[in-house]
Amino acid sequence: MELFQVVTLAEARRMLSRYWPLPGRKEVSLPLLAALGRELARPVVAKDDVPGFTRATMDGYAVRAVDTFGARESEPVILHLVGEVAMGQPAAVTVGPGQAVAVATGSMIPAGADAVVMVENTEILGEGRVAVFRPVAPGQDLVRRGADARAGTCVLPAGRTLRPQDLGILAGLGVTQVTVYEPWRVGILATGNEIVSPDADPGPGQVRDINSYTLAGLVRECGAEAALYGIVPDDLEELTTMVGKALAENHMVILSGGSSVGTRDLTVQVLADLGQPGLLFHGVAIRPGKPTVAAVAGDKMILGLPGHPVSAVVVFRVLIEPLLRYGSYDHLMAKGTVTARLSRTITSIPGREDYIRVRLDKGPDGLRAVPVPGGSSMISSLVQADGLITIPLEEEGLEAGTMVEVKLF
Repeated sequence: MELFQVVTLAEARRMLSRYWPLPGRKEVSLPLLAALGRELARPVVAKDDVPGFTRATMDGYAVRAVDTFGARESEPVILHLVGEVAMGQPAAVTVGPGQAVAVATGSMIPAGADAVVMVENTEILGEGRVAVFRPVAPGQDLVRRGADARAGTCVLPAGRTLRPQDLGILAGLGVTQVTVYEPWRVGILATGNEIVSPDADPGPGQVRDINSYTLAGLVRECGAEAALYGIVPDDLEELTTMVGKALAENHMVILSGGSSVGTRDLTVQVLADLGQPGLLFHGVAIRPGKPTVAAVAGDKMILGLPGHPVSAVVVFRVLIEPLLRYGSYDHLMAKGTVTARLSRTITSIPGREDYIRVRLDKGPDGLRAVPVPGGSSMISSLVQADGLITIPLEEEGLEAGTMVEVKLF
């Protein structure tokens, strides 16, 4: 493959999607609370109806809705009170024509009733009678059996990342153990003779390792596990050894630095020799982040990100995060976006997608997206930003005042 045979972002995503999710991830069985944030490996099918009985959602009286039609303040409907259903007890009484049964929120609805009249709209008259001042419709103020889940139906599909409300429906189904996938494991390497560890005093021409820690934080935000493999100098043998070690211990490996054209840039050479299917692309039509390289070797994925921190973060957000967090690129705009008015005109070059860092300010006309200055080597520009906006591939820029979607960090 030629260096910088640039592909569009859409093409890069299609190439990576052919191999994701990677095969071979292990399944584990976990207690319900331990499974929060983990990805279901098998679908969950309801064994019972939830709820298992039709229940009241208000304190009041279970009635036949038809018996309340025409009721009003000046001319209430009078029903005969024939019993009560206590909380947690079966309904041992039946509602017939012209009858009512007292119920509490959560009580079982007795046979014959199809609605609940709120207690606020009634009055006890004595002698076993109750006045109803407002009509109710069939199904009002009750939850029917199986409304949450029907026995035999799939409640949660395989691949669902479990949220707190998902744990709730599982508990309601009596499921206390679930089969989930182990988290994706991601190995992270920094490359380059100029990179030193954060606890070192940089010499002339050296900088501390920013990317490893930024990328590890991003990986963990996605629910995956991150492992740092340190800093590898510009040495083909040492880089090959460390990449091999990281690949053996992880599902994905991310390298930062060493992906641009240069005599000492070895990432592409190492990735090309890892095995089949091999290099997928080298160069993506985005800014920042153009010199991005990706490869697949067997059941492992390897990505080489540019060394500038902003470039590395942008590439992670648009290429890697959707795979780790959602399993595909189908959820790119599902959440985490706000609409804002662009504070000033920004220009772009057609033929690449530009990702612009912005901060959000409150203006007299609502939220404003204010571009944050700084080159792709400046991590502070990310610290000051609240999110990214995109200038599409075919556009030459965006005018001040344009309403834009801000993808929040």
